[in-house]
Amino acid sequence: MKFAGEPPPKTRLLRAAASLLAESNGAPVSTRQVTQLARVTAPTLYHHFGDKEGLFDAVVAEGFSEYLERERNLASSGQPVEDLRRHWDNHVQFGLDHPHLYLVMFGNIRPERRPSMVASAEAFLEEVLDKAAAAARLVVSPHEAARSMLAANIGVTLMLIAEPAAKRNLDLSAMTREAVLSAVATDSEADPVTDTEGSPSVVVAAIALNAALQSSHPDQLSSSELKLFLEWLQRISSRTGT
Repeated sequence: MKFAGEPPPKTRLLRAAASLLAESNGAPVSTRQVTQLARVTAPTLYHHFGDKEGLFDAVVAEGFSEYLERERNLASSGQPVEDLRRHWDNHVQFGLDHPHLYLVMFGNIRPERRPSMVASAEAFLEEVLDKAAAAARLVVSPHEAARSMLAANIGVTLMLIAEPAAKRNLDLSAMTREAVLSAVATDSEADPVTDTEGSPSVVVAAIALNAALQSSHPDQLSSSELKLFLEWLQRISSRTGT
């Protein structure tokens, strides 16, 4: 029976699965539980999602879309490194708001298999870091910075989720965030090419120029010249200093 004004079966299944996942405390969720809560039959679930795993994959995909939407909707502060802090904090808060969903999204790790959502989250973060690179605020390449930041961000979030809510200490997140940022970026408002707290100025300049060329593709260089120039800059910017 369908009640007036209620969502269609597919939507009810997604909502039921998300609700049961959130309340499961890590325990398995059965097909019967989902279909009973959604007030549908098992064949309806199979028709829309193939099987229970397909349903939960869809739930996780929707959760990841929400995560990316929250990340993309963060207003820029006009300060690239401050924006990185905001994205870090937003990531942690998403995990604390949706702990069981987060565990499925980022905690389901298997040896030598990288979850696609981790790769997608890293790609988004690299977009944000491209702006910091163009502003000469990075001392490593955006790719290296994205991998370092996301690994630490996920690790801290998983640790906080595992702790009792009343005993969570968000200072752990802030401390780790600042340690990672100090390793990959500089907040310096002075000339970042000559004042990078000990990092080779040529590396910072190369990273900044690389990011600018990647985004602007100037007409002054042919495609082959630009490719060669970017390869040289990438080689310089990947060096840790001499």
